[in-house]
Amino acid sequence: MQHEIGMWDQKWVIGNWKMNGRLQNNNALMHRFRIMPTAERVLIGLAAPTVYLLQLHNAMQIVLNNRILTCAQDVSRFPNNGAYTGEVSAEMLADIGTDIVLIGHSERSLYFGEKNEIQRRKMENVLNVGLIPLLCVGESLEEREAGQEQEVIAHQLSVLQGLDTKNIAVAYEPVWAIGTGKVATVEQIADMHAFIHKQILSLCGDDVKIRILYGGSVKAENAADIFAVPHVDGALVGGASLSYDSFTAIIDAAQAS
Repeated sequence: MQHEIGMWDQKWVIGNWKMNGRLQNNNALMHRFRIMPTAERVLIGLAAPTVYLLQLHNAMQIVLNNRILTCAQDVSRFPNNGAYTGEVSAEMLADIGTDIVLIGHSERSLYFGEKNEIQRRKMENVLNVGLIPLLCVGESLEEREAGQEQEVIAHQLSVLQGLDTKNIAVAYEPVWAIGTGKVATVEQIADMHAFIHKQILSLCGDDVKIRILYGGSVKAENAADIFAVPHVDGALVGGASLSYDSFTAIIDAAQAS
């Protein structure tokens, strides 16, 4: 992780491939990144499916000289090796060169019922092996329309309390604005990011270093406006991260912000 600007002062652009990718397509995309202009103000990461993490890490070392960080989409709640068929531990992720691990993505909550207790265990496991957890938080359309968004986010952020770290990374995903046709306004983003920042300071102390990413359908067309919002320290990018042109356009917007 060598950057001229400290990573906790950079804009973060993390691409989440979700359950997408193939060996050949991944290699082609990695080779395209060789021509990507230097963006010293931006920390860039890609979260690939677990089976492709070692492929990406090796490509990032050999082809890209570690200009892009290796990110995992999830991690086991169990801290040690054992009889947990299908699980991947934090120690295993560290062993293959992972840098950042997504925790609590809305799709993990929606499809697998993961709540605060599990997310807290995952956070601790990741921190214990020296990796960086990126906690995802966000409210549903029903919660937003009921005026409960701050209450919901505060509850989700409570997993941060008492963690043994002074570096906190959070991604705000308004679930109601992802794939629904509804768009979060700049004012809504600003209000929630300011609230999250205040909550983190309250939970973790005034000396904590914070990155708060926005994850509500960030695209090349809206990235510049989003990055201009106070307390927006980057973006968690979904589908656009599968396209070199779209992803690098978002990186360019972060570099220019």
